[in-house]
Amino acid sequence: MSFQAYLDNIETKTGLTPRRFIELAADRGFGPGTKAAPILEWLKADYDLSRGYGMALVHVITKGPQISAKHVGTDGAHADASDTLWLDGRASNPDYA
Repeated sequence: MSFQAYLDNIETKTGLTPRRFIELAADRGFGPGTKAAPILEWLKADYDLSRGYGMALVHVITKGPQISAKHVGTDGAHADASDTLWLDGRASNPDYA
């Protein structure tokens, strides 16, 4: 599954965009420099997100939307369209237009 697909599936499950999760995380004091464990615990307790999905949000909460270009433009299961993740919801993502 691509990185973006993880974020899109989280939005489908929770009704919250990745950008909203970043805001909620900041309200809890989570951001750059935060270890994964407390973020994962919060996401599991409040949103029932598994570790795999949680780690996608940990990345955007602690590192922002930039990802490695390793899988960009490839044909594999982990292929992403861009090295910048879309955080404002699948419906507004131009890659899905």
